[in-house]
Amino acid sequence: MRHFPLLAIAALCALPTQAQETAPKLKIGAETKVGFYNDRVGGELRHDHSGFKGDQLNVFVDGQINEKVSFAFRQRLNKKIERNDIFQATDWMYVTYQANKNWGVSAGKEIVWIGGYEYEKAPIDIYTASEFWNNVTCFKFGVNAAYTSNSGKDTFFAQFCESSFATADRHDMFAYNLYWTGTHGIWSTTYSLNMMEYEPSKFISYIALGNRFNMGPVTLELDLMNRAASHQTYFFKDCSVMANLIYGVIPMLNIYGKVTYDVNKTDTDADKYVMAGSELTTVSGGLEFFPVKNKKNFRVNLGVAHTSGKNTNPDGTMLNDRLTIQAGVSAKIDLFKMGY
Repeated sequence: MRHFPLLAIAALCALPTQAQETAPKLKIGAETKVGFYNDRVGGELRHDHSGFKGDQLNVFVDGQINEKVSFAFRQRLNKKIERNDIFQATDWMYVTYQANKNWGVSAGKEIVWIGGYEYEKAPIDIYTASEFWNNVTCFKFGVNAAYTSNSGKDTFFAQFCESSFATADRHDMFAYNLYWTGTHGIWSTTYSLNMMEYEPSKFISYIALGNRFNMGPVTLELDLMNRAASHQTYFFKDCSVMANLIYGVIPMLNIYGKVTYDVNKTDTDADKYVMAGSELTTVSGGLEFFPVKNKKNFRVNLGVAHTSGKNTNPDGTMLNDRLTIQAGVSAKIDLFKMGY
């Protein structure tokens, strides 16, 4: 995998293109997150989830061959790779062809386009998340077509890819996704309609509505996701709600408060991420400190979270009467830059 940037450049340079000749660009970087955790359920310390931990160690490569062809790659160095799935630790590895300012296509392993601002955050940038976020598989192989409006304020995606439920021994389950991201004044969106094959020829549908309101030093993120399968009451039986309020006290300090709610009151097994009979509420808060002025790449965080409710998933993440206190440091650095 470490030879990917050179191979991508060589392969893409061989593609016929009418693009104007521009100097190639290449950027290689790394990111990491380490922290200290005190994780308790019912007052009992969870030793395997507490203490000092290195959560993330990733390398990423972004490149541009010319004004039309680009590529991106991110690899998790601290994630186990199974023998039958060599791309398990690869978050994304894709090539994009931008035909003009409006139309583009891409292919490879990419994010599965599901709406919501919590969903789009990388693990390094999130402290407490919903049960859905903790279980969903975000990256799969597929193809995308994208249209950006002339104003540049709206982009629409149509994606055909592996289902989030596809496994190493079952790659022939698929997802069909429509996605819109836009910015209009203080309001930004990440909305989607999704059909996910959770078993062969059986589908669960998502309506995901991600909203962000930027009001000076205050940012509010409000997500609503509804999930439904065949023969199931469609609205609000199986859903998740996430609300995250961030206040920039000063440019170097943010405080935040967040609430997530996951519920599944259906009698089907279609939702593998928030299982039937589950109802969970998590309340969290904390602060982010950026010690380097005008730089968000270095961050210190401190937070606390409490979960209450019922989780019927025996391998679930959010548990009743779970209290987590965490302190951590994260960093994103550029190792090499050419043309950027």
